[in-house]
Amino acid sequence: MNKKKQSSDNKEEKYQYFDVTADIGFYSFGKTLEESFANSGFAMFNLITDTKKVKASTIKKIVVKSEDLVLLLYNYLEELLFLHEVDFILFSNFEIKNINKKENGYELIAEVGGEQINWDIHERKSEIKAITLHQMEVKKDKGKYVLKVILDL
Repeated sequence: MNKKKQSSDNKEEKYQYFDVTADIGFYSFGKTLEESFANSGFAMFNLITDTKKVKASTIKKIVVKSEDLVLLLYNYLEELLFLHEVDFILFSNFEIKNINKKENGYELIAEVGGEQINWDIHERKSEIKAITLHQMEVKKDKGKYVLKVILDL
């Protein structure tokens, strides 16, 4: 896949893909941790299908916990992929309610919206086999959060 940038209507960059041998990676961006995590969901599901064609008619609540932000990102994306594979659902709306620092780590609470897969309506793009921890990062740079993720296709 060639490098490409995805931008919103207001020219605020949400995510950007990069090439990795046999895999695909992306950076997701946000002014807050919550926004950057939401944009990572968009980046992942836009690899699977065109999310603009997916209605957010089914809402799922997600709660994930982890000892650090990198594992929280991994657990969040892993939960999205699990729900996709088990419930045969595509997501197009990612609302991270909050990411809280807890005594022994972090907790993410989200509501994600999507609909059942119908390959007659939804465009079939890539199949994601796994989320990897390889080079995964959560950092703040120049006033915005930058998340780095590599997916196994």
